[in-house]
Amino acid sequence: MNKILLIIEKGTDNSLWGRVNFDDNLIVEEASSLPVLQRKIKNLLRDFHELDPATIDFDLAYDLTALFSEKQYLNLSGIASKMGINRSLMAQYAAGKKYPSLERAKEIENIIHDLGRDLLEVKLALNGSSLRRSRVASSRKKDNLKKKV
Repeated sequence: MNKILLIIEKGTDNSLWGRVNFDDNLIVEEASSLPVLQRKIKNLLRDFHELDPATIDFDLAYDLTALFSEKQYLNLSGIASKMGINRSLMAQYAAGKKYPSLERAKEIENIIHDLGRDLLEVKLALNGSSLRRSRVASSRKKDNLKKKV
């Protein structure tokens, strides 16, 4: 599997632009959605470098405008608050009106990763029981049924 960095940027008309650098060849394409963009870039890599699209796996990297456009569930206020900066400054970063320094961009990325780790710890309950416990109990019942058969 070829792991290739795909940098995603937001166009002025809500389109997405993607670029990859493969064998010193900069390949750029535009699309209306991320899946379409990935397909188009894979086809260009096939055409220019004879890579089988099925063997290409993209490592996605977003500029801030594309990130907040694609991941609309990310809350600018929450991220700004965690960083200790004004929400309007964060909105300007997300809109592409201002650009963060390298250090600030790394801080934003770290906070987003922290949010992801925090979400991985979330456990939901249904009717007073943990869903995880319900899955474990269900799995054990299936195993016991298999043993009896």
